[in-house]
Amino acid sequence: MTQDERVAEFRRLHEDGCFVMPNPWDVGTARALEQLGFPALATTSSGFAWTTGRPDTVVPLDEVLAHLRAVASAVGVPVNADFEGGYAVDADQVHDNVALAVGTGIAGLSIEDSTGDPDEPLHDVDLALDRIRAARAAIDASGTGVVLTGRSEGLVAGRPDIDEIVRRLRAYAEAGADCLYAPRATEVEHIRAIIAAAGPKPVNLLINAPFMTMAEAAELGVRRISVGGTLARAAWGGFLAAAREIADAGTFTAFTGLPDVDGLMSPG
Repeated sequence: MTQDERVAEFRRLHEDGCFVMPNPWDVGTARALEQLGFPALATTSSGFAWTTGRPDTVVPLDEVLAHLRAVASAVGVPVNADFEGGYAVDADQVHDNVALAVGTGIAGLSIEDSTGDPDEPLHDVDLALDRIRAARAAIDASGTGVVLTGRSEGLVAGRPDIDEIVRRLRAYAEAGADCLYAPRATEVEHIRAIIAAAGPKPVNLLINAPFMTMAEAAELGVRRISVGGTLARAAWGGFLAAAREIADAGTFTAFTGLPDVDGLMSPG
């Protein structure tokens, strides 16, 4: 599919029902997830960072753009980019960086409002709105229609005031976000409040622990589910458990029942 076709399909997925958009961290995992039948995928900044031997948030923009291009070109389904805070603070720079991201072939991207500063964990609302407007303007200028997700990070950044989160998400929707997202919302009443604030616009729910099923999320009105870096953490869990057994006991019992990865990657 062309980028236009993927964007159109991604937008269609948001129109009704609920779909899961899992998060691969490299080309191989993206292809595997596509083969399992998922209709869309999303990158994970943390999962990708771990493949480079770094923690989340420190991978430079040029590497992120190369990663987005590689994943988007490796699969036929729409790919949403975890674009963190736009890799800039200034709204004009966010605009320019979003324009670069759109050029990688993605079908969607998210912009979050966290600062990384524990003393002031969220951007001032006016600045946060300017950043969403700048991302919207960059997408509109590209003519691609890439889906813009506005993220409010209060529950992640230590500002768990659901009323503030709801106010921000409502404002981000008015500023041009197509989809709304408050990572780590796990309480049913909070999820309901976020969906109500979004109005007709779709809401993404992060499920990074078994607190809810897809069916339960759909019943609440969630349109899109992602898992963030949790699939990557699950993979790291299996790898580390096997490696520790070898290091500590000199045994290899984890090497049973393993998948045929070559078969999974073979065409046809």
